[in-house]
Amino acid sequence: MKKLLLLSIVTLVGITFLGRMVYLQVVLSDELQLEAENNAVKTIYDYPERGFIYDRNGKLMVANQVAYDVMVIPRETGDVDISKLAKLLKIDESRLEKKLETASIWSTKQASVIVPQLTQVEYAPLQEQLRKFPGFYIQRRSLRKYMVDHSASVLGYIREVNQNSIKNDDYYVQGDLAGKSGIELQYEEELRGIKGYKKYTRDHYGRAIESYKGGSSDMAPIAGTDLTVTLDRELQEYAEKLMMNKRGGIVAIQPQTGEILTLVTAPNYDPSLLMGRDRSKNINAILRDTVRLPDVNRVLQGQYAPGSPFKVINALVALQEGVVTPQERFSCNHGYNYGGRKPLGCHSHASPLAMNRGISESCNAYFAQVYRRIIENEKDPAKGMDIWHDHVASFGLGDFLGYDLPVGQPGRIPDGDYYTSRYKYKWYAPATISNAIGQGEIAVTPIQLANMTAAIANRGYFYRPHIIKEMNGIPIENPKYTKRNYTTIDTKHFEPVVEGMNEVYHSGTAKYVQIPGIEICGKTGTVENFTKVNGERKQLTDHSVFIAFAPKDNPQIAVAVFIENGYWGSRYAAKMASLVIEKHLKGDITRTDLEDYLLTHSLEYEYAKKLGKEPFEVNEAIDQGLITVEKERNLRQLLDSLQPNILD
Repeated sequence: MKKLLLLSIVTLVGITFLGRMVYLQVVLSDELQLEAENNAVKTIYDYPERGFIYDRNGKLMVANQVAYDVMVIPRETGDVDISKLAKLLKIDESRLEKKLETASIWSTKQASVIVPQLTQVEYAPLQEQLRKFPGFYIQRRSLRKYMVDHSASVLGYIREVNQNSIKNDDYYVQGDLAGKSGIELQYEEELRGIKGYKKYTRDHYGRAIESYKGGSSDMAPIAGTDLTVTLDRELQEYAEKLMMNKRGGIVAIQPQTGEILTLVTAPNYDPSLLMGRDRSKNINAILRDTVRLPDVNRVLQGQYAPGSPFKVINALVALQEGVVTPQERFSCNHGYNYGGRKPLGCHSHASPLAMNRGISESCNAYFAQVYRRIIENEKDPAKGMDIWHDHVASFGLGDFLGYDLPVGQPGRIPDGDYYTSRYKYKWYAPATISNAIGQGEIAVTPIQLANMTAAIANRGYFYRPHIIKEMNGIPIENPKYTKRNYTTIDTKHFEPVVEGMNEVYHSGTAKYVQIPGIEICGKTGTVENFTKVNGERKQLTDHSVFIAFAPKDNPQIAVAVFIENGYWGSRYAAKMASLVIEKHLKGDITRTDLEDYLLTHSLEYEYAKKLGKEPFEVNEAIDQGLITVEKERNLRQLLDSLQPNILD
């Protein structure tokens, strides 16, 4: 037994010594070799070209340009002549000291950016001079070059990564750039490519002197994926031009595919402002503009009452539930009367009306009575409201649509529980009557309105809106965007509603904005607009809204336009929708009178009212066409006292 114990001890000691020898000769040797290599070898990343972004017709929207970053490895710097280096880099000494301190806190061994995004002209004189400062070197980088001066909100921009990005993705190191909004953020992994690197032996000053092992361990960068997006560059530029001096958005979708043809939010800014050495100053200016909010994408994030365009949904729900026929007529006496009062007024038109004229004349009384029938079709109004809600939600309203852009809002379509929790007493359909005309508790985003319009154009289904079309020339076939999403409304019920929307252009509320040769189906909207000034609820100028699709048969485009403080639907939104449709279908504009009106009229004075101040007389003259946009620019200093326009 003792011999066995002694043998076991000797064996265990032998294994321990053997393991230690292996560790010293293999593991520790490798670690020491790696540390020695790190001390003797300098690795410089070779950044790939970011993928290009093209429009649907192959026109370049975003390319690249060469830039240079001044880098530092803190432990290799020694004593730095701050004054001399700051002068060379053309930055303040205090700022340089702060940059070096931040770099040391982050890592003394790894490189940090000291001065980013130098141009070729700025880089040239530094190339040789910087060699006199140990630990500092120049790193070549590929930056964005915007081929357009619009579409910043949808294209997005790139910015230096933060610590969370570095922590969550080992691809990034301090000073790297990544997409921060729009397409740049959504498709960051595809666009960024794969970094390469080159290794150099270095002298005792830390300076690279020659390629390590003849370059055998180097790796070439792999360029990012080129993206073809669904946007039409020319249509995008034209829509943004129409939105000059206005706030809101225009979005157009191809009904047959769900591809987003144009997505414009205003106010916007030139995307090139967010590149180069002034980018931080410009970004801060945009973020500080809490009046105009140019960083908010109103098409995706703006939640508004839809107004009268929503009436067509109530018509479809009523037909599906069998509570009304297209031929049934309802009376209108300048509004809807209930309980001895008139909660919904209406403009003057013929009465009584069937569905066709109810839509084309946008009769509030007609839709109030239709809506009540939907809710009161069940004994319990909460159940009737749930049925109404489910039909409405099937058009993509009240929830995120699932499009491939990184921001958005769900909107709101109330159900029975919503009102049961809201009211302490038992409620009935008239308590929610504002829903009949797209006001009340309903909230939608403009892109949801456009998608709703596409579903009507398709007579009952839609494809999820999306912005990506091809990657490296290969079409995207994602089932999420190629699968039809059906509404709960039978196909047969769409025709009467489509006819009514077509009549809007022929004899209804949009008859003065017809485009020769194009059969358009649309619906105007005027949305009540309230705000609080000094704690008091104040009514402001109504919003102008319009939805449309064209041609009537085999539709190629569905549009939603929302203009804040634009008065009524046909004044601004309907004109814009007609022009966007004509531009897409014909390429040229025939109704130049509509175009001239939009290009020479401004709503800036209306936005000044939001600040609780009365506008100057000159602003009223602008909207009346007495003063053109060109002349307005000369008077801008008057408006600045009301509403600073940082980026103009």
